[in-house]
Amino acid sequence: MKKGKISASMMCAGLDKIFYYLTEFKEANLEFLHIDIMDGDFVPNLALGTDYVKSLRRITNIPFDYHFLVNNPLEKMSWFDIRENDHVAFHYENNKKIKECLEFLKRLGADSYIAINPETDYHFLEPYLNDINGILVMTVHPGFAGKKLVPSTIKKVEDLRKYLDKLGKTDIKIEVDGNITIENAKILYEKGANIFVAGSSSLFKKGEKQVKELIEEKRKVIGWK
Repeated sequence: MKKGKISASMMCAGLDKIFYYLTEFKEANLEFLHIDIMDGDFVPNLALGTDYVKSLRRITNIPFDYHFLVNNPLEKMSWFDIRENDHVAFHYENNKKIKECLEFLKRLGADSYIAINPETDYHFLEPYLNDINGILVMTVHPGFAGKKLVPSTIKKVEDLRKYLDKLGKTDIKIEVDGNITIENAKILYEKGANIFVAGSSSLFKKGEKQVKELIEEKRKVIGWK
């Protein structure tokens, strides 16, 4: 299996430590910054507005891994500076313009991901498999950080990986988001996940360890020897 990649959840990064985190991430060659966009409607929370994200873009060159947890993602994606090779996930649920979202991201040269909540059947995504680079599987009910992993999502990731491989879609990545502790990352990597969102339960948890140590610990369980 290929090495897994880490996407740091920036909604969990305190502003008072932002330059510390970005410096540590750069030195560790972290793969992505996970940018949650929440509108307070699709999920009961607000997160990472346009000005903040634009400012963040100016002070780091680490690729962005956008996650739009919003109603009407087609409109709201246009508010942000999405660039070529960024990862961009929008939700399947409550979205009547999935094809238009995919066409929009293709024009920008971004990698397209469709996100699904714990209860959503991944079979619904079959019509779009030729047009996406990955699927983001929510392993918690989205909205706030600090929730516990929904146990059924482990089997869901395993079944999804088998399903994609059976269809010859081995190049489609699986990203997992929600309570991705070291232990959960190990299990989900073994089940076929490729990208691991790291938030308050791993990368930004309080303790004596430095960020680079936490990154090294997580990498050890996702294929880095």
